[in-house]
Amino acid sequence: MKGTFPIDKFRELRTPFYYYDTKVLRDTLSCVRAEAAKYGNFEVHYAVKANANPKVLTIIRENGLGADCVSGGEVRAAVKAGFPTNKIVFAGVGKSDWEINLSLDYNIFCFNVESVPELEIINELAAAKGKVANVAFRINPNVGAHTHANITTGLAENKFGISMQDMDHVIEVALEMKNVKFIGLHFHIGSQILDMGDFVALCNRVNELQDKMEARRIRIEHINVGGGLGIDYKHPNRQAIPDFKDYFSTYAEHLKLRSYQTLHFELGRAITGQCGSLISQVLYVKQGANKKFAILDAGMTDLIRPALYQAYHKIENITSEDAVEAYDVVGPICESSDVFGKAIDLNKVKRGDLIALRSAGAYGEIMASSYNCRELPQGYTSDELV
Repeated sequence: MKGTFPIDKFRELRTPFYYYDTKVLRDTLSCVRAEAAKYGNFEVHYAVKANANPKVLTIIRENGLGADCVSGGEVRAAVKAGFPTNKIVFAGVGKSDWEINLSLDYNIFCFNVESVPELEIINELAAAKGKVANVAFRINPNVGAHTHANITTGLAENKFGISMQDMDHVIEVALEMKNVKFIGLHFHIGSQILDMGDFVALCNRVNELQDKMEARRIRIEHINVGGGLGIDYKHPNRQAIPDFKDYFSTYAEHLKLRSYQTLHFELGRAITGQCGSLISQVLYVKQGANKKFAILDAGMTDLIRPALYQAYHKIENITSEDAVEAYDVVGPICESSDVFGKAIDLNKVKRGDLIALRSAGAYGEIMASSYNCRELPQGYTSDELV
């Protein structure tokens, strides 16, 4: 079944562009709020790196979520969208001085720290401002995730986080510093995870660490388990909202949270992925020696995931009801990797047809580039196209 799109409105817009169905987004956020609220001490932050479209950010902020940022630019975008600064966390393996200073000036809730050198710089910059910065340590739990190798982050070989064997030393260093306050532990094992067993494995590792910390009489107020919950790319209509009930209940059942602790989540793709589609127009239908090509005006500059990860996006011809034919769906970029899909069954394609690449609300518009001197795609919400 195809998605429902305002085709007449689309015809008035210059392609390619991103379209965000705000009903899907708001329904998703409503589900997140309802499921997290069952547990009282669960706090959800939206991972801004998934999609920083200002209109999307505003809707998320209106639904009471905090913000998880990985750059100074994202901190600015979150503040501009109205996120309370005391609900902003700043992660990332390479924070520059200006980004740290900006975040200190905003009095953000917490820095997720990934190394001793970074901790030392935060302490130094906070001292210069006469401030004390809250810090949580991102621990690399050496837990694998059943997902693409390029989006797995919790193994010892990855660049992220502090190794388990170094954790004690880092905490000791922090406790000696005057301008940082150690408040928690942070974890994130990867993205597009659909196997709840991966999250159970993380819970088991966190439980081990918690017991170890308590034996040393170290009190940890906040546990941050990152995000990682995936979406159904093959069936965006059938499962527009991920299984947040199972996701949150997995942590409630398997993580031994103390009564005084708050559990933080950093969800990105699961919140915005299914609400967005990249809308493109067919430029040409080309008959090759052995196959047909549907050549679009959108390319890897507009949606890089298929070229970068060999990622799958459901592709629909939303202006044709003709019989189905197979096409290689490609873009106009001068790169052989500029391919959205091979041997894709589409309703018969002709020049001018509108093609929707579904489930593109996360890591779509935000990763667009101007390679080949192309203009960046615009983003529109269904609220605007009424």
